[in-house]
Amino acid sequence: MNILSAVLFVLFIVLVSASVTDKLLEIPLLEVGETWNYMYSLLANSSPYFYIFLGIFGIVGFLGKRLLFEPLDRVRLLGDVGYQADGKWDMKEIVNSVRKRRLVGEIPPVYPNGWFGLTESFRIKKGESKNISVLGLNLAVFRDEKGEAHVLDAYCPHLGANLSVGGKVVGDCLECPFHGWRFRGHDGKCTYIPYAETIPDIAKVKSWPSMEINGWIYMWHHAEGLDPNWTPPEVPEITNGSYTYRGRTEHIINCHIEEVPENGADVVHLRHVHEPSIAAGTDLDKMWNILWSFSHHTWSASWEPHAAPEEHVSTLTLSHSMKFFGKRLAPLDLKVSARQIGPGIVYLDFVSLFGKGVFIHNLTPIEPMVQRLVHNIYVSWTYPTFVAKFFMLGEAIQVERDIMIWNNKKYIDKPMFVKSKEDSVIARHRRWYSQFYSENSPRLKFQKEALDW
Repeated sequence: MNILSAVLFVLFIVLVSASVTDKLLEIPLLEVGETWNYMYSLLANSSPYFYIFLGIFGIVGFLGKRLLFEPLDRVRLLGDVGYQADGKWDMKEIVNSVRKRRLVGEIPPVYPNGWFGLTESFRIKKGESKNISVLGLNLAVFRDEKGEAHVLDAYCPHLGANLSVGGKVVGDCLECPFHGWRFRGHDGKCTYIPYAETIPDIAKVKSWPSMEINGWIYMWHHAEGLDPNWTPPEVPEITNGSYTYRGRTEHIINCHIEEVPENGADVVHLRHVHEPSIAAGTDLDKMWNILWSFSHHTWSASWEPHAAPEEHVSTLTLSHSMKFFGKRLAPLDLKVSARQIGPGIVYLDFVSLFGKGVFIHNLTPIEPMVQRLVHNIYVSWTYPTFVAKFFMLGEAIQVERDIMIWNNKKYIDKPMFVKSKEDSVIARHRRWYSQFYSENSPRLKFQKEALDW
């Protein structure tokens, strides 16, 4: 129900009350006591201000419900944020122009090895399947009749139908919508062909290693076909329910995947991109306007990789505070520990005056230079919903400033670093991240003339 619906509902009450006559009230069917007569008298004799108040009350109640009780769901697709407007072109033309003229440069492999978030668990119910395109692959992700999630290559080896488009879940198998072949989730083996007595051993689709944890379905990808040698850790507070889900944001970004986590080691950019108040918005050209100078964010940060056996993990330690007219606003202080786990997962644990919480951050390549970034926020019971949503919105605005950089920048393989602690940390991060590439990791070999989306 949206605001328009609430207004229309109030108008409906007014129109009904205006159309009720004494004759209608005399119909036996409505003779249910004095309640109806009282309500009719109240509505008929009220001044216009009563109806204005009723309408305002309905709208405020609707907005209050959304603010105080409903989780945030902020989705920004490619072109929604991160590009400068040009009155001569529409946004689609601007995006395509920037993507074509931007020099990509010598870039690392486009799909690292590791675990990648495919979708939030709540999006696939028991007995459902979903077509998901990531890492240059089309996948059929389904939840069997026992509730276990599986990930298969999407196309049936028989005649190429997409198993997840019209496919039916039968037991622990996904049935092809074209001819009824059934493929088992955990190994991809064909277990049933309705018109054949024997099933060839080669009748199978690739089943990808997968796991479900912290409200997400993950898939393991490795260019050399190696089995997982680490897994994303559980966040106990999510599993046991002591943290409550309070919303999500989703962004589609045009850049190389490595450029997003590299921000964690780039402590200098915090001053230049994230200092202005979130009220200043996401446009880098306008956020330094003197109108917003009454408040600003301050940051201190450090980044360190972990030693074996957690060499696939690094941690950004961050402190945040906000000042209004030079005075620190203590309720907005945050102590943050952001663990980068593999190439595309971050657990951002935070502590504030209101309690504890965590952002679950999943970064997954859709295609070589297009990434999907999703944040989910979970907080302790001490957090009012509107405060958690405010932190979620603040995080989204800060990320959208980064997106304006990422969407328009070029990846520089050999940066012009200066002799400084700050640049040396970025160089260390690049060496750390290189562990997620291997000999056969796919590379972007050419740039298309047209990059329509």
